[in-house]
Amino acid sequence: MALSGIQIYKLLPQTNCKECGFPTCLAFAMKLAAKQADLDKCPYVSDEARETLAESAAPPVRLVTLTADGGDPGDRREVKSGNEIVLFRHEKTYYNPAGVFIRVYDDQPLDEIKALVEEVASYSVDYVGMDLTVDGFAVQATGDGEPFAAAVSGVLETARWPLILIASDPAVMAKGLQAAEGTRPLICGATADNWESFADLAKEHGAPMAVQADSLSVLAELTDKVKEAGVDDIVLDPGVRDLRSSLALNTLVRRMALKKSFRPLGFPIITFPGECARAEGGALDEGMVSVAATQAIAKYGGFVVLDQFSPATVYPLLVLRSNIYTNPQEPIQVQPGVYEINDPQADSAVMVTTNFSITYFSVANEVDGSGLPGWLLVADAEGMSVLTAWAAGKFDAERIAKAVKTTGMEDKVSHRKLIIPGHVSVLLGELEEELPDWEILVGPREAVDLTGYLKVWNAA
Repeated sequence: MALSGIQIYKLLPQTNCKECGFPTCLAFAMKLAAKQADLDKCPYVSDEARETLAESAAPPVRLVTLTADGGDPGDRREVKSGNEIVLFRHEKTYYNPAGVFIRVYDDQPLDEIKALVEEVASYSVDYVGMDLTVDGFAVQATGDGEPFAAAVSGVLETARWPLILIASDPAVMAKGLQAAEGTRPLICGATADNWESFADLAKEHGAPMAVQADSLSVLAELTDKVKEAGVDDIVLDPGVRDLRSSLALNTLVRRMALKKSFRPLGFPIITFPGECARAEGGALDEGMVSVAATQAIAKYGGFVVLDQFSPATVYPLLVLRSNIYTNPQEPIQVQPGVYEINDPQADSAVMVTTNFSITYFSVANEVDGSGLPGWLLVADAEGMSVLTAWAAGKFDAERIAKAVKTTGMEDKVSHRKLIIPGHVSVLLGELEEELPDWEILVGPREAVDLTGYLKVWNAA
């Protein structure tokens, strides 16, 4: 049972040492009760109190990790789900993005499976400095163990990525697990009728397991039984496949875990958008799959299994996921410094902007698309956009001058001309004082106008 802040406070050393990062032990206790702090931050808590507080301090949604070791030392891929502490992102942040998996079936030709896996594994898109990729593969058994094992081996021979193994027969699952040696896959297929055999497999192979039930009460009973059997890493499959029921049950599961501290439902959720699409329309409609997958990512899906791969479908889902799981308290930013675009020379233009990722990529893409060379000086504005940073005092003449000096721009160019964004033209006079040897030029207000501006620059 979860402890209140006062109950937790009574178990703390009450030294008010501030080493935990909070002003008092009471403040730290309140954060522990709200699942917004880690007990390990207190260096003086006793072993007895730590044991008592362990369950209360544990995140309400258990962390489950799937892994796959590659052929090279240190080459390891993993997908994590869980450790979430809020229902809504704006309350704090989400921590572990939903894992997106592509499903293959063991009755498909092996060459077809390998070709699909290779296509998916090679798919990567750069999005504001982040590489967007799919996370792994799900292998579904349709018959006996030999084809299943062959399909698992075929996937891993092509790409050693995290796996979800799906089979209703424990004997078939055992074959797949043998073929998946060197990985930590999710075992999916346990129900109220066969969970004991699946729990034995999970313990033998050190793998997490998913449990499926038609009602939340049965699902909660199942997780208790599985935990008593010695398996702690569990994933929930609420069993429903239509959009409305999936939304309702996913939300109820997460609300019970976070708001009621109901441990039997405090686990990540696995979703199958393709099956939802079939339930809604009777066919694997790509548009309906996108709708179901969008709902799953936005509403508490921890592992999302897609039945087909299409860049047109996957890309917006990965962008949505990255936006949802970006910490709203930490702007996406790039490393401050000098970026060379189109092989700039000593006489090329020098432009300055902030290190907010979207601002940087907007400017960089426009300059790159123009085909004209340029030096892009990115000042540290703590991840804010130009106007926001200027209003907050994070993009002023002093910071811009510091960026010019610390990056050694004077040694890179033969001229002394610096182009500032048009939105901060008010900094012109102050910058001339900070950089007396430089001529400060006011550039366009919008990145889209940079091409025309640079053409004039190069023609001068």
